[in-house]
Amino acid sequence: MNWESPHRLWLLAGVVGLLAGYLFLQRRRSRYAVRFTNLRLLDRVAPNRPAWRRHVPAGLFLAMLSLLVVGFARPNADVRVPRERATVMVAVDVSTSMLATDVAPNRLAAAKSAAHGFVADLPKQFNVGLVAFAGNASVLVAPDTNRKALDAGIDRLAEGVTGTQGTAIGEAINTSLEGIRSLDAKAAETPPPSRIVLLSDGANTSGRDPETAANEAIEAGVPVDTISFGTVDGTINQGGGQPLRVPVDGDSLRAVAGVTGGAYHEAESSDELRKVYDNIGTSVGYRTERQDVSARFIGVGLLLGLAAAGGSMLWFSRLP
Repeated sequence: MNWESPHRLWLLAGVVGLLAGYLFLQRRRSRYAVRFTNLRLLDRVAPNRPAWRRHVPAGLFLAMLSLLVVGFARPNADVRVPRERATVMVAVDVSTSMLATDVAPNRLAAAKSAAHGFVADLPKQFNVGLVAFAGNASVLVAPDTNRKALDAGIDRLAEGVTGTQGTAIGEAINTSLEGIRSLDAKAAETPPPSRIVLLSDGANTSGRDPETAANEAIEAGVPVDTISFGTVDGTINQGGGQPLRVPVDGDSLRAVAGVTGGAYHEAESSDELRKVYDNIGTSVGYRTERQDVSARFIGVGLLLGLAAAGGSMLWFSRLP
């Protein structure tokens, strides 16, 4: 933390002086009470009360003065603030392998639940869009601040919603970039600060090469955070009840995140996936600014002043 007017902090010396004077007077008062020999009269003029009560208003008052002095010195600190027009595209794999039950109740259901939580925790001014992909990719919800439409889109995520089988990671990235470019009339010339969050359980099996799509993301300045979701023990049921192994494969996702400047994550359970989304949510769409934070200290100081006044009136029927 820095100070715009650090010399004003010298006023804290006055607060220390008041504290020293208060302690001196309290000690002097106790000595006078000891020298007062008429104990019956002393009990009437100064009846026993909890000793701590008389110090509370004074302590709160001195704390208030300290915080007001700190605020008067105009402290400033680095503050994370949402970027204007910040856009996040959430791409979710809806291929058949996402029906594997190695994550209860299945990978896709767990992914939908975690996506709801991720979106709810993002700042309301963020534009968020939704892409579903399997053998190809499509925008289910265009990026917007309308969270109800986005939640409804997440609920519509289902195996086969894109109409083809496979895992098209490259198509998902390309479609997400198209969604970002369609945000508003300025997006083509002045792209919004954006990020793609892509979840899948397997390697690319169809569509354009993920490396080509990753290069497009690099040119657009859009990092791609990837999440590899599932375990090596995943299976789905084929016809006749024969299980088919669908182990998670994160190699393609790791490569995409690495070249685009995003982060690669692995999650093998619903809890791990929620933690991954929490980590991603703290990094997307923000910038760090140096801001005046004096209002924080002044506000808390005023609250302490009110508490000091309230305690003094309650216990002693007077203001401190």
